Amino acid sequence: MRFRSAFLAASLASAFAAPAAHAAQDYRKFDAEIDRLMVAGKIPGVAVAVIDGGKVRHVVARGVRNEKGDPLTTDTIMYAASVTKAAFAYYVMMLVDEGKLDLDKPISTYLPRPLPEYKTYADLAGDPRWQAITPRMLMTHSAGFPNFRWLNPDEKLDIKLTPGTRYAYSGEGINLMQFVIEQGLGLKVGEEMNRRLFQPLGMTRSSMVWRDDFAGNLADGQHEDGKWEPHDDRSSVKAAGSLDTTISDLGKLAAAMASGWGLSPKARAEWLKPSLPIVSAHEFPPFALEENPDNAKIGLAAAIGVVTHQGPQGRAFMKGGHNEITDNILVCVEKNQRCVVILTNNEVGQRIFPPLVKAALGETGTPWGWEYTRVLPVAR
Repeated sequence: MRFRSAFLAASLASAFAAPAAHAAQDYRKFDAEIDRLMVAGKIPGVAVAVIDGGKVRHVVARGVRNEKGDPLTTDTIMYAASVTKAAFAYYVMMLVDEGKLDLDKPISTYLPRPLPEYKTYADLAGDPRWQAITPRMLMTHSAGFPNFRWLNPDEKLDIKLTPGTRYAYSGEGINLMQFVIEQGLGLKVGEEMNRRLFQPLGMTRSSMVWRDDFAGNLADGQHEDGKWEPHDDRSSVKAAGSLDTTISDLGKLAAAMASGWGLSPKARAEWLKPSLPIVSAHEFPPFALEENPDNAKIGLAAAIGVVTHQGPQGRAFMKGGHNEITDNILVCVEKNQRCVVILTNNEVGQRIFPPLVKAALGETGTPWGWEYTRVLPVAR
């Protein structure tokens, strides 16, 4: 047992260790490109991790983390926003791998009582369609929910589309998956993600809830108009987006995803399987009727917690994360287990994502026009 533990520890250290010193020279041109794009895009802070061969090869942070001008470092706490969903999805697939969760069984089979009997979901009492909802629908944004109930005029939760029929981005669906796991399986998602992902991967500065020790090296966020806003200290676990982390830590998670760490080959294949074709022209607003036939040409589809497509280098997957003061992206190419993670502390970090992802991975065919609707003025 001691030998096995030592072997696992050594394997993890090898897979997720910081890049070797000689690699710094290889990435000087890349770091210079980050600097150029930061200036062109007017982004105060950018942190990037590059993964190749399923291992972290380069981690860098440039710029500032707050209005005072304190430097952004690779250990600065940054808000992951909806990249949280990808981390949560990986944990969900661990439960699937162990037979604790079936992606295609109705969630009603896991809950001790009907969903509308819980106060949080009482709004669904008059709509029996909730009974058809499965974990796969929740994790592929196809349960028919709004992104968040408070976006409705009456701020009540409703089902807008027949479950399972169309991709419509929904944080409500991801949070319901958390609810099912906690109520139906008796697992505390925040604690379990820490135990099963963050601790084994050495993600020591990552948490689904705020930790006081984060305060010493913390990134605030900046609006497009230049106004700064303090980091939001989230006090409750939300699978849809409560993860605080660092670029060093997220690089380790991306390396795990790229290599399939912690999952059987079958479960990893199920995680990235195109579960639902995406026909919408844009991800937002979720219920816009405009469609784009070009989506089918690249096989744009919802997988479990991420979006997948076929590009020049083969299959790739991605997950963005955004709010008024944060813009993040994770893009991975399956071939050669390559990824780039980009965290920014500005609401328009997306301006620099296409050229920066290309600088890190080459042309991936990422459908930027679907993910974003802003003009991207800084591509060379």
